[in-house]
Amino acid sequence: MKLLFLNGPNLNMLGQREPEIYGHITLAEIEVKVRERAAELGAEVEFRQSNLEGELVAWVQQAKGRFDVIVLNAAAYTHTSIALRDAIGATGVPTIEIHLSNTQAREKFRHKSLIAPVCRGQIAGFGANSYVLAVEAAVNVNEK
Repeated sequence: MKLLFLNGPNLNMLGQREPEIYGHITLAEIEVKVRERAAELGAEVEFRQSNLEGELVAWVQQAKGRFDVIVLNAAAYTHTSIALRDAIGATGVPTIEIHLSNTQAREKFRHKSLIAPVCRGQIAGFGANSYVLAVEAAVNVNEK
């Protein structure tokens, strides 16, 4: 099973950016945890980050036929990107939405996810463990 982890804007700043919300762990450290858990479950992982909406859209489009599941932390684009929503819907690749923080416990503008309706499910509020939980969800995405 091949998993594509996509990370949106400002996630490259983890460890420095608002540690009271996002913690002190870096994206590179999260990637190590993801790769360890994926290896235990027999899954391959590709891990990417971009601050550019168009690049994220292109990666979602390119995932079709190459990856079994997309795990997406769209960050702020969660609440604004119709383009990402449309790309996820168009590819048909099962997508799991993740967030480090509990977006429902934050500012009101973070409560609505434009991508949620085209995602298989959401994992939020568990810090770096949201990513590890997403690996487990991804390898079981087709189980009922």
